[in-house]
Amino acid sequence: MNKIVVLGGDGVGPEVTAAAVRVLEAASSQFKLGLEFENALIGGAAYDAAGSPLPPATVAACKASTAILLGAVGGPKWDTIEVSKRPEQGLLGIRKALGLFANLRPVTAVPELAAASPLKPEKLRGVDILVIRELTGGIYFGKRNRTATAAFDTCEYTAGEIERVCRVAAKLAMGRRKKITSVDKANVLDTSRLWRDVATRVFRDEFPELEVEHLLVDAAAMHLLSRPADFDVMVTENMFGDILTDEASMLAGSMGLLPSASLGDGGPGLYEPIHGSAPDIAGQGVANPCGTIMSAAMLLRHSCGAPDAAAAIEAAVTGAIRSGARTRDIAGSGARDWLGTTAFTDVVLKNLRAA
Repeated sequence: MNKIVVLGGDGVGPEVTAAAVRVLEAASSQFKLGLEFENALIGGAAYDAAGSPLPPATVAACKASTAILLGAVGGPKWDTIEVSKRPEQGLLGIRKALGLFANLRPVTAVPELAAASPLKPEKLRGVDILVIRELTGGIYFGKRNRTATAAFDTCEYTAGEIERVCRVAAKLAMGRRKKITSVDKANVLDTSRLWRDVATRVFRDEFPELEVEHLLVDAAAMHLLSRPADFDVMVTENMFGDILTDEASMLAGSMGLLPSASLGDGGPGLYEPIHGSAPDIAGQGVANPCGTIMSAAMLLRHSCGAPDAAAAIEAAVTGAIRSGARTRDIAGSGARDWLGTTAFTDVVLKNLRAA
């Protein structure tokens, strides 16, 4: 039995996780995976119900699971409550509680969606990038304070934190094109100078077969748009990874398309789309479920040991897009023949059953 905890969260989160659960249920039946599902609260929904963005019951359920599927957290409804109880603290907290330090974010450009990207189609040919973002250190978790007239946030990293995420990235790069790009700001920041020194040592001593490139984060942001197909695996610290992967989503055409996996040293992984809660479209049935469905495929691959089922789901999503199925965000300006969340998922399920 594989127990999957579903954290729908806020905004469109419950809608897209419901779509992904439908696909997982179909895959479980088709590939005999024995998946079972349990719902739990996180984010603003958890704060409203239990006074905390991450109730202890949610942490306990996640720790006892095989994997966690998460939708999204946050929204303007909770912007005025104290920082420690805001929905985003639930997401940061569950990552910390489960020791999830490596965030995997694949970015692939599907030729049929070239028109949805602001880049020229020729720039998108061959784009297949895997970004590894360090997830539990850096400025998001450092010491901080604010007064009426000043504030500070501290960025801290240890050599051990850098080593472990670089090893994850390097191992993944060895199974791809054997090229890795480490992103930092070593011309300004001491944490980045430590990052570059440690990354250089790990790649040189443990993975000498890799082609290694070091880029400053501002240069990396530029090159993601000017030569995206040159990148294979990118590894970087927490905040840089957060920003760069949102930028990279435009290579695919929409943030709604991209999945992610957050992994640690064993234990359950957490899988979620990279997009936010999109409160402006919540409840309308128009959210793109692709990122969450593809996250579910990653869940099967990395936590359930079911690569065939994962590949079948990925092929079903790609097949839906290539056959012309579009959600509103990727349909193009003025298009009227786009599909809602449920109807698009129906197309994916039809493709999956035909696999």
